[in-house]
Amino acid sequence: MEFVSQLGSSTLDVLSYLGSLASLGARAGYYTLVAPFKGKPLRLQRAVSQAMDTGVRALPILSLITFFIGLILALQAAYELRRFGAISAVATAVAVSMSRELGPLITAIVVIGRSGSAFAAEIGTMKVSEEIDALETMAISPIRFLVAPKFLAMMVMLPCLTIWANAMGILGGSLFGVAQADFTFGRYIQASIDSLLLRDMTTGLVKSVLFGITITAVGCLEGLSTGAGAEQVGRSTTQAVVKSIFLVVVVDLFFTVLFFFAGN
Repeated sequence: MEFVSQLGSSTLDVLSYLGSLASLGARAGYYTLVAPFKGKPLRLQRAVSQAMDTGVRALPILSLITFFIGLILALQAAYELRRFGAISAVATAVAVSMSRELGPLITAIVVIGRSGSAFAAEIGTMKVSEEIDALETMAISPIRFLVAPKFLAMMVMLPCLTIWANAMGILGGSLFGVAQADFTFGRYIQASIDSLLLRDMTTGLVKSVLFGITITAVGCLEGLSTGAGAEQVGRSTTQAVVKSIFLVVVVDLFFTVLFFFAGN
């Protein structure tokens, strides 16, 4: 009975947390997409600043990681494909794997480490120093003032970063293709482009938009839920990273299954 009680309590906690995420996401979506047309302008300058921090400044580390992942994929694929005399299919394997799955997922994980944690730390610090309370006292919605610009920045920049990650992964694979699989650089790139369908690209981009929404919602919710004391800021930041990675993987699984059955 104690086990059942703990299981029920944990289930209620999970459902409550998901409900809070959905509520925060809906309110942020309203202030981002609807409120500007009702006389409540979005803080575009802040959104652009967030986009620069989330997107442009993440390019060096994302490029390096996805380039090496593309090279690793090519090496692993070639190891098996060579046994069947199909090493020329390396370009297809790398391009499809990056576009459908690894490009969006690796991008989301990098952004969680850089920006999701920063969202939680920034808002958590404001909560501890009572700046959130000050905003509410001045009748300024923290969701509109703090969350909506981040929400817009992530929705725009994560798909852009995903496209860049896909390109860098394909470039990484081309290093092996040119060196070991008798491709020229131009022929490898052309083989990669020919292997991609529109569905492969849209699958990854749809996932990336949803990943961006998830990362922003979790990071901001953890920040807004921060308790008193500097220690709680660190705890909120850690929770934001852990929960964001878990939920991104769950979202990825759900939509991978959905697209798989929709494609059949």
